[in-house]
Amino acid sequence: MRRIVWIARCPDAQTYFSNMVNFEKSSFHRLWALAIGTLKPPPGIKRITLAVLYGILCHSFFVLAVLAMMIAMFSGMSKSLGIVPGPWFILANAALVIQFPLLHSLLLTRHGGAFLQKLAPFGHGQTLSTTIYAIIASLQLLALFTLWTPSGIIWWQAEGITFAVICTLNGLSWILLMWASFDAGAEVQSGALGWMSLAQKIRPVYPDMPINGLFRVIRQPIYVAFALTTWTVPTWTPDQLFLALGLTLYCLTAPVLKERRFTKRYGKRFDEYKEQVPYAVPSFKSLFKRLGLVGASIK
Repeated sequence: MRRIVWIARCPDAQTYFSNMVNFEKSSFHRLWALAIGTLKPPPGIKRITLAVLYGILCHSFFVLAVLAMMIAMFSGMSKSLGIVPGPWFILANAALVIQFPLLHSLLLTRHGGAFLQKLAPFGHGQTLSTTIYAIIASLQLLALFTLWTPSGIIWWQAEGITFAVICTLNGLSWILLMWASFDAGAEVQSGALGWMSLAQKIRPVYPDMPINGLFRVIRQPIYVAFALTTWTVPTWTPDQLFLALGLTLYCLTAPVLKERRFTKRYGKRFDEYKEQVPYAVPSFKSLFKRLGLVGASIK
């Protein structure tokens, strides 16, 4: 019988698993405390109403965007609401693909942040910036996947066992995306941090540099998982290939800008993290070293 002999006495291994548990608890407790605090906010009907309104918009558009993305890509982008006549639909679809990474990245710059702060009344823009950012990102995705004009060409559709396997892989890709988002800070990724902080009349508290969970395997698990959702689909069309190539290119290049910001923000901490953890492709040798499992035998 083959089994992996884990070196349980190794201090590094014990520290790794201890940190994983503590991080998961702190992530959950942070989000839980934020949500519970929202149920008992300090007085201020105008502030609370504004916060709840932004929260409803944020999470409603988020759900609609995810559903639109799942449904459209499941059909290989062959079913959507776009009606741009040919050949102009090619340019229209290209514009829909480009607008997402372009605006998504621009809003993360200093000038983009200043713009976000102008999109809330009564001087609450700074507090609501994460919520506003999530609203805009959701609207961008919603536009991309509902306004796409299908080419009408279908190359291949999975059937039988192949269909089941691909759907399973697609489901796992979405699970990885949710897992990575949680590891990075669910309150920020979902946009909840802004409106819940405003409701409680507190300054938003951002999570620290993510280094646990999937971030121990690669530095950009959110981008990689997002790209995987575009490739694990049961229907392939020219539309889906164009979309997958465009969004994957974004997912592999955009984090470079993100890491520049992290270098400025975290300095040596992030530089050391970069040396230990690969960018987008897992290195099991590196992972085993961090787990303290180097030299483990297989029997």
